Amino acid sequence: MSLTPILEETLIKRSQQKKRTSPLNYKERVFVLTKSKLTYYELRAEKRFKKGSVDLQRIRCVEIVKSSTTIIPCQNKYPFQVVHDSIMLYIFAPSNESRSIWVQNLKEGIKNNVQIAAKFHPQFWQEGEWLCCGQVDKLAPGCEGYNLFGDISRKPLPPVPGDESSTTRRPPPPPPPAGETAQEEADPREEVVIALYDFEGLEPHDLTLMKGEEYVILEKCDMNWYKARNKHGEEGYIPSNYVTEKESDTLEQFIWFCKNVNRNKAEEQLRKEAKDGGFMVRVSSNTGTYTVSLYTRNTADGAATVRHYQIKETNGSPKQFYLAEKYIFNSIPELIEYHKHNAAGLVSRLRHPVGDQTREAPKTAGFSYGNTVTHYRLEYTSSTSILKHTLMAFEHDYREKLNVTQYMLAQNIRHPIYLVTEFMELGCLLNYLRQRRGTLGSQDLLGICHDVSQGMQHLEQNGFIHRDLAARNCLVNSSLVVKVSDFGMTRYVLDDQYWSSSGAKFPVKWSAPEVFNFCKYSSKSDVWSFGVLMWEVFTEGKMPFEHNQNHEVVMMVTQGHRLYRPKKAAPHIYSVMKTCWMEKPDERPSFTELSLMITDELEADGPAS
Repeated sequence: MSLTPILEETLIKRSQQKKRTSPLNYKERVFVLTKSKLTYYELRAEKRFKKGSVDLQRIRCVEIVKSSTTIIPCQNKYPFQVVHDSIMLYIFAPSNESRSIWVQNLKEGIKNNVQIAAKFHPQFWQEGEWLCCGQVDKLAPGCEGYNLFGDISRKPLPPVPGDESSTTRRPPPPPPPAGETAQEEADPREEVVIALYDFEGLEPHDLTLMKGEEYVILEKCDMNWYKARNKHGEEGYIPSNYVTEKESDTLEQFIWFCKNVNRNKAEEQLRKEAKDGGFMVRVSSNTGTYTVSLYTRNTADGAATVRHYQIKETNGSPKQFYLAEKYIFNSIPELIEYHKHNAAGLVSRLRHPVGDQTREAPKTAGFSYGNTVTHYRLEYTSSTSILKHTLMAFEHDYREKLNVTQYMLAQNIRHPIYLVTEFMELGCLLNYLRQRRGTLGSQDLLGICHDVSQGMQHLEQNGFIHRDLAARNCLVNSSLVVKVSDFGMTRYVLDDQYWSSSGAKFPVKWSAPEVFNFCKYSSKSDVWSFGVLMWEVFTEGKMPFEHNQNHEVVMMVTQGHRLYRPKKAAPHIYSVMKTCWMEKPDERPSFTELSLMITDELEADGPAS
C-alpha cells in the first residue's frame, strides 16, 4: 500500500551538485509521492529512469521558497524546498495551485518525524550564500521560524502574470479540512506593481516597501498615494512614484540598470568599484538600444579595462535579445541572469552589479498619506536677519513636537508656529547607508554610531525619551556628522519612565520587550533601539527581522532570539549591540556608558584610513 502514488507530476528540479547555477542546472523530472517516499525519474522515450529517492522519515522541512526578487531561468516559476539530512532539494512547480498541493501533502507525510527543523531558510542558497540572511555556510542554521502544521506557513505568492495552465497532468486538489475554506488565488485582474525603491512608512497606516518586491494595488487614493497589499497580506499606503507596473518593460527595478549614465560616467563608476566582473546596463547612445558595460582585469597584460557590449534584438515578433548570437533570450533580465553564470563570448561573467550612484529615491507628496508638512531651505541676509522662507509649517497634528522643544522656545507661543532646525544636506541616515553600500569602512560605520550615541546621551541627561530611535530618524550633513531627529514620539519624564496609555502603535522591530509587553518606555528602551540602529548601520541599511512579521518578532524576541551579527561588525562590536539587547532594562548600559564604549573602540582601531 505504501507504493500507491499520492501525487504524480512532471516538475523541474535544480541541481545542487554544481558550484554555480545556470539554466543547465534545471532538469525536468517526474516526481512521485507515496506514503513513505518521494521519488523522481528521468523520462526518456516513455521509459522512466530512477534518478533519486528520499525517505519521508528523513525529511526535516518542506516549505515554499520566496523568489520574488530572483530570476528563475526555467518555465516553472513556483519553487518549494525539501530539506533532508544536510541536503536541500529545490523543486519548481508549474502553478501556485500545484505547489500548494505538493507542500500540503508532504507536510502531512512528515508531521510525525522526530527531527523537524525549528528554522529554515526562506530564500535560495545561490552562488555561495543564503539570499535571505547572507550567511556563507551552506549548513548554517535557518533564519526564519518553520511552521510544520497547516497548508503552508505563509500565504502563497500570487500567480505570475501571463502564466498559462500547464499541459502536464496535475492531480486534483484535496478537499480543505473541516471548518476551513480553501484560500483563493489572487484575482488575475488585480494590478500588481514592483517597488523601485525602499520606503519606510512613518505612520501606522503606511506600508513598508522593499525594492524589487511585488505589491497588489487595492485603491488609487489620489495621484500621489496608493493603498496596497504585500505578499504577507499586510495593507497600507505607499507613494505612487515608488512603484511601477509589473507587466511593464521597465528595467528600473534592477540595481544594474543605470538609465542616466553615459559611456564616460559608466567607465568612471566601474573603475571606482574596481571589481572584476563589475557591470551595469545603460541606455546606448543609439536611441532605443541598451549597452552592457563590463569591467575586467582578465586581459593579456593584466591591465584593467572596460568593455561595452550592445544588446542586440532579433527581427521577429516577439522581440528577443542577445549579446552572442548563440544565446538568445525573451527579455533583458533573463539575458543578464544567464551571463552572470556564463561568459559565453564576453571577456568575463557579469559578477557584480554596479548601480547608479547618483540615483536617489524621489520625493514623496508629504511624509505620509493624509499628512503634509512643508519644508523650506532657510535663506537669510546677514544685514537684516530676515527669514525669507519658513522652514517648516505645522498642522495641529504636529504641535505635540513643540512640547519637546519648549525649553528652546519662548513661553508665549503664537500661531502660526514655525520650527527652525539645522539643514542636513545628505538627508536620512537609512538612505545614506543604502546609497553608499559597499563604500563605507568599519571606522566610518562606528563613527556614525558614536554620533548617535552622543546625541542620545544628551537627551538622556536632559530627561527625554525618544521612543522611535532608528536609522530612518537620523540625519546626515555634508560633513558626515549624524544627528538624531524626528521627535514625534518623544516625551519628557521626571523619573526616567513613561507608560503609554493611548494605545498608539510603535515600531515593533526596534522595540524592547517591556515596550511591546507593557507599553513601558525608558531611556533603557531607547538603548535597545540603539542596538538595533547599530545593526542597521553595520548591515548598511538592511531591515531588521526582514523576513518576519511583527507578531513573529514579538514571539522571537520574547523567547530570547536576537538579530544575527552583521558581516562588517567584528565580534567585539557585536558584543556592544548585545549589551543593548539584555532582557532586563537594568542590565543594559546607559548612553553615557555606550558612548564611552564606542569611543574606546574608535581609539583602539586607530584613525580611519
